[in-house]
Amino acid sequence: MTRDITVGVDGTSAGLAAAHWAALEARRRGSGLTMVHVWHRHPRPAPDVPFGRTERDWAEEILREAAHGLRAAHPDLRVTERLVCDATVTALVAADCDMLVLGSLGLGPVAGFVTGSVSQRVVARCTRPVVLVRAGRGAAEDHLPAVDGVAPEEIPRTPYREVVLGLDTGHPCDELIDFAFDAARRRDTGLHVVHAFRTSARPVSDASLLVAPPGSVNPVPAPRVAAAAQAQADAEREVSAVLRAWRDKYPTVPVTESVIEGRAAVALVHAARDAALLVVGRRGTGQRIGAHAGPVVHAVLHHAGCPVAVVPHG
Repeated sequence: MTRDITVGVDGTSAGLAAAHWAALEARRRGSGLTMVHVWHRHPRPAPDVPFGRTERDWAEEILREAAHGLRAAHPDLRVTERLVCDATVTALVAADCDMLVLGSLGLGPVAGFVTGSVSQRVVARCTRPVVLVRAGRGAAEDHLPAVDGVAPEEIPRTPYREVVLGLDTGHPCDELIDFAFDAARRRDTGLHVVHAFRTSARPVSDASLLVAPPGSVNPVPAPRVAAAAQAQADAEREVSAVLRAWRDKYPTVPVTESVIEGRAAVALVHAARDAALLVVGRRGTGQRIGAHAGPVVHAVLHHAGCPVAVVPHG
């Protein structure tokens, strides 16, 4: 049975962008949407609470207004409101859902996210996929540019941008790969699989082994060139082997493979510039306090320009 998608709303533009993204995802999945607003009791009213209002009253209004706007934009979607008085991270991590969606402040069209301590800790501890959506992100940005003459209401029918998957062949994970293929299938778009690897070249002292590739200024040791080529070929074979069964399971999803020597975070941010969704994995599925998302996840959450789905796996 498909469970609801849960979105955290907090009265900000980032939360609103996340709510609308989550609503479209819920419609694609045929599920409902649960909107959660978490509030706290303080000895004195928080600075953002209007004068003469209680914290609970203000929290109820934030949630009510967000739900009203979402129902108006998606009248056919089942929307549930949930007001929780608890620690924010604790409440969000405990949400009973298939996917948790959060908003994040945007620095600009391509600058990515400003991820606060709440979203970082939720990503690190949640046992379900967490999607972060940048403030100001609209539904049209998930689609390829519309041709002239297409009305705004027709934009959802234009083709989706591709889904990008960051793949670690050393620790391939079924949950992660299945999530990415399924996301591409639901959008009727392609899947771009990116694998980055690093080589450790040993110094060569024999100058007679130096060769100069076309266009290069400095000579490169021939064994090093051969080792790099072999590492590239080995990595490409590993990626193809991991994806073979998934191509068979999702025959309608076109797959593009990119095997790149370099840093994974750099390769993924570059690949995600024109993507509808970037999917990355996080090892470790526990909810332990002090858990970390890892350097690659941390980097893409700060610099990717599209929504990022973080999928936990063992």
